[in-house]
Amino acid sequence: MAEISASLVKELRDMTGLAMMECKKALTEAGGDIKKAEELLRIKSGAKASKAASRIAAEGVVGTYVSPDAKTGALVELNCETDFVAKNDDFLSFAQLIAETAAKQNPKDVSQLAAGKIEERRQQLVQKIGENITIRRFRRLQAAGKLALYVHGAKIGVLVDYEGPEEVGKDLGMHIAFSKPAYMTKADVPADVVAREREIQLARAKESGKPPEIAAKMVEGSLNKFLAEISLMGQPFVKDDKQTIEKMLASKKAKMSGYAFLVVGEGIAKEKDLH
Repeated sequence: MAEISASLVKELRDMTGLAMMECKKALTEAGGDIKKAEELLRIKSGAKASKAASRIAAEGVVGTYVSPDAKTGALVELNCETDFVAKNDDFLSFAQLIAETAAKQNPKDVSQLAAGKIEERRQQLVQKIGENITIRRFRRLQAAGKLALYVHGAKIGVLVDYEGPEEVGKDLGMHIAFSKPAYMTKADVPADVVAREREIQLARAKESGKPPEIAAKMVEGSLNKFLAEISLMGQPFVKDDKQTIEKMLASKKAKMSGYAFLVVGEGIAKEKDLH
């Protein structure tokens, strides 16, 4: 039987919001597999799907750039070892430089972005500051409409491609930073994600002991709710939860073509939490 560490139990608790004992029991049943344990808890306890942002475990900033004509923009995640360095002026200006380079040069991947003068500057900073500094990833947007930029504490950066009043772009950016939608519309959710959620809801419906016809309705209702929660257009607007993002856009006669966001450290687990 796999040994279940306290840190693993805590990680599952942070993901699901459930009690430590429930989390330990699920991990024991799943043989220490945290993903399986999360699924078990969602089946048995109705725990919500975890957000990757709740597992932030790295320091750094999101560097940002939007062109003067608001047509091209980029976000870059620049990581370091401590929060102290993440506030260093040289580190911050380097993050902005990388974002501007990503927007203007349109590199195919991080290795192309991090080459040449950018790599020289990175090495100089490492020597000067004394910490490992890495360019983890970037997002670039070429707008169909115009770009709005929203930054939350240098740790979350959002670009929104929209048409309409200026406040709509800012509101969309704020909402995305808060809710971190995985997809823009329900139709964008991959078939395997839908299938996995359907299996979870089917298992939950069976556990409930309800008649088959009621269980089938429960599954469809829960699945639709799940799809609305993870797709931007179906989410309740953060400033007015009585209307969805889709309805808010319609009321402002605005349109949205796309978005991109980065959260510092998203999905990175610290080494000590993996044992």
